[in-house]
Amino acid sequence: MTTTKSLVDIFNDYFDMVPAITDELKAEVYRLRYQVYCLETGFEDPSDYPDGLEFDEFDSHSVHYLIYHRKQGVYMATTRLILPAADNIDKLFPIEIHCPIDNLEALQHVSRPHLAEASRFCVSKDFRRRKNEMNTVMGINTEAENVFSQDERRIFPHITLALFACLIRMSCENDVRDWYAVMEPALIRVFSTLGMDFIGIGPLTDYHGKRRPCTIKVSDLLSGVEHKDLNSWHMLTNHGQFVQ
Repeated sequence: MTTTKSLVDIFNDYFDMVPAITDELKAEVYRLRYQVYCLETGFEDPSDYPDGLEFDEFDSHSVHYLIYHRKQGVYMATTRLILPAADNIDKLFPIEIHCPIDNLEALQHVSRPHLAEASRFCVSKDFRRRKNEMNTVMGINTEAENVFSQDERRIFPHITLALFACLIRMSCENDVRDWYAVMEPALIRVFSTLGMDFIGIGPLTDYHGKRRPCTIKVSDLLSGVEHKDLNSWHMLTNHGQFVQ
């Protein structure tokens, strides 16, 4: 009898989730962000980063992960969690600077020392659709069919889920219990089908396109996914290894 491998097991065969804890790995993060945010999507001005590394003031109190593709030998995706500033717990997060927030009730029980903002999701163009998705930071390249194995291609549509798995790991490692996130409405709907019920905390805002400020409790996200899609839950938690 042939046993179908789970998404997380296939992912672990071909990819690694790498914490960017050295200066060299952080440079890989900033280089990939420059490629995606400055050169590919135009979200940021390349002239602001003459060294080809995109970073900002929030990176000094952020944690980062990379996704490494073993066969290609490249870092293909990255994301970060902006943590509360150690020297100023009340320092504003980007979401609080760029987005009006009017649903204060949704934040009533959030503990700021355990709050973080998920941001800087990006995937290398080699793993995104060149024709249809050059103005987004996620997706998958339809030209990959002749380069990658069937199992690898099965994983590609789930790279965004893998980035969420990175966020779960960072949350466990840093005692983060609630997230801020600025999200496209379409992605909010997609994630809801998986059980990730992000709560809108403000109106649509023009911030790299139309985005809505949201929040979610990490434990609620995981329990929602576990209820709706156990395979995705195993992907997010590495078979339950990372659960708050």
